[in-house]
Amino acid sequence: MSHSKIDAVVEALLSARRDTTPCAAAPLADGLADAGEAYAVQQRVADALGWFAAAPPKFWKAGGPSRDAVLTHAPLPPAGVWTSPARAGDWPFHMRGIEAEVALRLGREVDQALASTLDVDTAAQLIDAMAVAIEIVDSRWQEANDAPALCKLADLQSHGALVLGDWVPFARRDWSAQTCQVQIGAEPRVERRGTHSLGDPAWLLPIWLRHATRHGDRLAAGTVVTTGTWVGVLQAQAGDLVSVEFPGIGSASVQL
Repeated sequence: MSHSKIDAVVEALLSARRDTTPCAAAPLADGLADAGEAYAVQQRVADALGWFAAAPPKFWKAGGPSRDAVLTHAPLPPAGVWTSPARAGDWPFHMRGIEAEVALRLGREVDQALASTLDVDTAAQLIDAMAVAIEIVDSRWQEANDAPALCKLADLQSHGALVLGDWVPFARRDWSAQTCQVQIGAEPRVERRGTHSLGDPAWLLPIWLRHATRHGDRLAAGTVVTTGTWVGVLQAQAGDLVSVEFPGIGSASVQL
């Protein structure tokens, strides 16, 4: 694909972020040929906005709809990562999708050589803590959830903000028995059990680590990845208080 078409996607996303006004994805639908180009757009937008300076990102999202799908990944702008209880204030959301997740934290540095050797069990041994996470889904595209898949991936896989609860020691557990409860404003509480799309949040670790170190970056101890929703995407509105609890792990909340 021509560089001019990739440039157009980059410029649209930069304009949407700088002006806090979504852009149309439809005219750019053929601007990205594959996931590699979408990831290159992620990097160029991050560089242009100075999100990570010279250091590798400290916060990531990763996941996918099933173990048979190709997982996707995105580094998260640190200004939009908040500690629970959080207040969104005047953060410029266009939509407020709510995902209830479990975040994992690296207990040691990981480089490309180590990442290349990992399987799920050895990668899980590198995790020292976990926390309840609320990802607020948003889009810089006018089409939002209906934007082309590669445009959404270029837009940090529709990331808006991340709220992290208290960290607790990580331990493998029977995730099929894990429950998750979500309260959004005055809506009926949503409860799910064993509904993580990969069956185990740690399953994605080796795939994410190889992605994040593929250009030679070293991920520092303390780097965090959030691992995918247990409740799909629930809809919230400005003014809602959102609370998520994973019994046995913890809770998190954000006032929108």
